[in-house]
Amino acid sequence: MAAAASTVSGLAGAALAGRPAFSTSFTRGGRVSARNPLMARNLERNGRITCMAFPRDWLRRDLSVIGFGLIGWIGPSSVPAINGNSLTGLFFSSIGQELAHFPTPPAVDSQFWLWLVTWHLGLFIVLTFGQIGFKGRTEDYFEK
Repeated sequence: MAAAASTVSGLAGAALAGRPAFSTSFTRGGRVSARNPLMARNLERNGRITCMAFPRDWLRRDLSVIGFGLIGWIGPSSVPAINGNSLTGLFFSSIGQELAHFPTPPAVDSQFWLWLVTWHLGLFIVLTFGQIGFKGRTEDYFEK
C-alpha cells in the first residue's frame, strides 16, 4: 500500500516538475514545451478563459425579436385552416386533454405529439428567420 501511494505521489510531484519539455520527432527542434491553457495571461479578472478571435456576444440576442417572433407565429397559427380549427387551438386543446389524466403521460400515438412538434417547429423557424432578418437589417447585411 505504501509503495502504491509513493508511486502516485511521485507522478504528481517532483518527478514531472523536473521535465519542462517533451521530446518528439514530429517537430523540427525535436523538443516541445508543455503549455498550460490556464496561465494568468489567458484569464480575465473573474477567472474565465478568454478567446480573442471569438466574439463574446455571438448570439446577439434581442428580446424584441423573441416578442415579435412569438406574435408573428401565433397570428398565422391561429387561422382556422385544419378542418375549421387552428393549429394553436388544436395544440392547446390537446394539452388540456392530456392534463385530464395527468399522472399518466401522453400515449405514443396521441395527436398531442403531432401538434406539439408542428407548433414548436413553426415557432423556431419564425424565430430563426426573425433573428436573421432583424439583425441583418440593423447591422446592414442587406445593403449594397
